[in-house]
Amino acid sequence: MSKIGLFFGSFNPIHIGHLIIANYMANHTDLSEVWLVVSPHNPLKKKDNLANMYDRLEMVNLALADAENIKSSDFEFRLKQPSYTIDTLTHLKERYPQKEFVLIMGSDNLVSLKKWKNYEIILRDYQIYVYPRPDYYDEEMAKHSSITITTTPLMEFSSTFIRKSVAANKNIKYFLPDAVIDFIDKKGLYR
Repeated sequence: MSKIGLFFGSFNPIHIGHLIIANYMANHTDLSEVWLVVSPHNPLKKKDNLANMYDRLEMVNLALADAENIKSSDFEFRLKQPSYTIDTLTHLKERYPQKEFVLIMGSDNLVSLKKWKNYEIILRDYQIYVYPRPDYYDEEMAKHSSITITTTPLMEFSSTFIRKSVAANKNIKYFLPDAVIDFIDKKGLYR
């Protein structure tokens, strides 16, 4: 049974930090593959400044053009909005019964996991691989038998930083793959 890491995100836009995390999980853990699941709308986030989901998916595809063991997923595009992780996991399990799914999340999400719909079922039925985020750590949750804290390199910039930089007409080279920067420029995103 192949073990698939599900890295959910708005990817608004995808940046080098996301790619480093995905690459680490795909190549330095026991995962066979990592799927970057583009979420149309995270119920815990505002929709303000959220680029079209198809544009975000295209940016992910551009960023993953040469990636090994990492691919994009638009699975949540076909589900009811907003998308809840437990519902997506249930549908994925039905669609791919031969695969074992593992959640990938930052320590910031682990801190807020108890706000998620049916988080107890997620903890009961799925493993969660957690990457560090600055200033976020939940010692109690980190001890849970379903949680694996990884030594993924620490990333201290965000999609919010990228969007603000684009809006302020700042140089974003090296924060994103060149193909993604070109796409943002052509589409006039985040201006």
